Amino acid sequence: MEKITVDAVLENLQTVIDFATEKLEERDCSMKVVMQTELVIEEIFVNIASYAYHPEIGPATFCMEFEENPHALLMTFIDEGKPYNPLEQEAPDTTLALEERNVGGLGIFLVKKNVDEISYEYADGKNILHMKKFF
Repeated sequence: MEKITVDAVLENLQTVIDFATEKLEERDCSMKVVMQTELVIEEIFVNIASYAYHPEIGPATFCMEFEENPHALLMTFIDEGKPYNPLEQEAPDTTLALEERNVGGLGIFLVKKNVDEISYEYADGKNILHMKKFF
């Protein structure tokens, strides 16, 4: 398992994306998988940086591991911020016009569309979001 821990601030988003992209490129993952993974990382990390510790700053850990048969990427985000299960967020009604939609919820909606499995747990004072993407 590979992991990186950084302060959960927006300035560290690119560091986490670069870490993941390097690992994906080492495994010759397709550009589609790389782009989908980068989107997932951006959505989750930005939420952690914006809300988990606000107005304080705390750590965010991103872990990734590869499975061989079938080929899959396991990703986990861990933070020690306020307990929050993003999977309880109501899905946005994408059939409505933009001006008619409620603010928020689109990020986790996009994450769910770009991974095959997702689960959340709160344990030992930590938010733990697990995701699995087959490729």
